[in-house]
Amino acid sequence: MANVQEYHAHVYFDATTLEKARRICETCRDTFGVVMGRVHEKPVGPHPDWSCQILVPHEKFADVACWLMLNRDGLVVLVHPETGNDLKDHTDHAMWMGAIRPLDPSLFKKG
Repeated sequence: MANVQEYHAHVYFDATTLEKARRICETCRDTFGVVMGRVHEKPVGPHPDWSCQILVPHEKFADVACWLMLNRDGLVVLVHPETGNDLKDHTDHAMWMGAIRPLDPSLFKKG
């Protein structure tokens, strides 16, 4: 998997689950030493919901993915690799925990 630089896990939430999402992301960060991005209280990029991104190095992927499966507490999580092809990473290569949400990949398409 030489072309996978790292993975992103996007934890989705709304106003009623903001604190739950923050707790999950902070616990993941503290437990595994991964980087936690900003907590976006608005849709950002192709994401239809509020979200927080967790950057996961290749060597920690299995542990973090398993932990998120068991500890997402009903929240939806999108996990995808970073290969350099944002469109494919967010669509063809994506893995969902919970409901599949409709992404807007139009910003990845070249005009």
